[in-house]
Amino acid sequence: MALLVIASCQLMVVLDITIVNIALPEIQRALGFSTTGLSWVVNAYTLTFGGLLLLGGRMGDILGRRRVFVFGVLLFVLASLLGGMSQNSWQLLAARALQGVGGAIASPTALALISTTFREGPERNRAFGVFAAVSAGGGAIGLLAGGMLVEWLNWRWVLFVNVPIGLLIALATPRWIRESERHPGHFDLAGALTSTAGMVLLVYGFIRAAQHGWRDPYTLAAFGAAVVFLLVFVAVERRSRQPITPLHMFADRNRAGTYGMMLSLAAAIFGMFFFLTLFVQNVLDFSPLQAGLAFLPVSAVIAVGAGLASRLLPRFGPKPFMVTGAVLAAVGLAWLTQTDVHSTYAGSILGPILVYSLGMGMEFVSLTLMALSNVAIPETGAASGLLNATQQVGGSLGLSILVTVFGTAGNHEAEKQIPAFLAEATPAERLRFQRTGQLPDPWADEILTSGISAAFVMAAVFTVIAAVTALLVIQVRPSDLERLKGGS
Repeated sequence: MALLVIASCQLMVVLDITIVNIALPEIQRALGFSTTGLSWVVNAYTLTFGGLLLLGGRMGDILGRRRVFVFGVLLFVLASLLGGMSQNSWQLLAARALQGVGGAIASPTALALISTTFREGPERNRAFGVFAAVSAGGGAIGLLAGGMLVEWLNWRWVLFVNVPIGLLIALATPRWIRESERHPGHFDLAGALTSTAGMVLLVYGFIRAAQHGWRDPYTLAAFGAAVVFLLVFVAVERRSRQPITPLHMFADRNRAGTYGMMLSLAAAIFGMFFFLTLFVQNVLDFSPLQAGLAFLPVSAVIAVGAGLASRLLPRFGPKPFMVTGAVLAAVGLAWLTQTDVHSTYAGSILGPILVYSLGMGMEFVSLTLMALSNVAIPETGAASGLLNATQQVGGSLGLSILVTVFGTAGNHEAEKQIPAFLAEATPAERLRFQRTGQLPDPWADEILTSGISAAFVMAAVFTVIAAVTALLVIQVRPSDLERLKGGS
């Protein structure tokens, strides 16, 4: 029951990253977002989530993990309620940012609770397997749930649905999860603020570059300010007696490699869900429900990959699964680069996402175990927060890079499609284009597909980087295998 409560919270937090994806076209029409600006509906959540995860993990270590866990869940519920009631774009973005704060408090505490609730060995391996499957497969479940809610109700319910779920989790937690021991310490607020500000500015720079070009003064200013804040963050952490990011954790090559891999893989998985959702709805004309069902196989295959890895890890260790998983993910994304306006779901989408999902199921179990291996009990919250932070920051930063690639490739394709459209358009169609700046189908589909294909090329590069990191950096010692089997 403790694992059910913990996994349910993680599912709610992860699901909320993609459940909104399926509603993006509806949100765009209702609140007037541009296509590139629409990514902020995702990034407003993932940036505050990723930026404050380290602080959330530290809060659990100091104040007690169960108490902090419940507070994070209730804050998430409040933000979801406010987001569902939004009447304009800024209200929705503010609510999404507040959701990220709640998730940042709850999620690392949930992962740390697994470390302190289950004994090291097969029991903890299985618990991590469930947690990893939920973390990786929750995105696809979110797309299905979002499709049903948008189809049968409206986009607001992708946020309202968190309210009853979160309240049930908050009520069940005191009954099934015992409070952890508190550890003395203080909060590194300077580290939390500088890291969050640096990442927000970095992502903003990439998104603005997609809209206004790389020579835009605000783009350059955003990148410059991001570098300053991140350098200040490193300086703060080096001098702090109890830093929000214990830099000594990066001294272990396996843990440092794991964080690097998570950064790269999260960038790929966020991009895959974001762009495939746009493709199946805008090019294949799937309804929201059909789009959600299209991603249902992802959850099933991720569960298969996670179960396979958790059973075989004690025998072979995590490295083979880390390498194989990244290679499978790269193959799936490379396959997706072949999509065009004539592609079909069965012929061009289903096969690649199944290959990709099997690899990601293997990856998430292996990465979670490796990141929390050899971590002292007082620092499990910080280690959990750091793993989650690399996932969310990597996803947000990666999505902003992919959106930039998408926008650049789309602009180049538009230079070809606009003259072709003007040569065939009626006077009424030309007038509509001059007024709205939007091309009709099939010209618009050609531009969208060209940008998406280019984005998948970059996403495949991210997974190749992860595979090379696993191959060259990760080293599994005999003592690591002994612990996976339940030894001392």
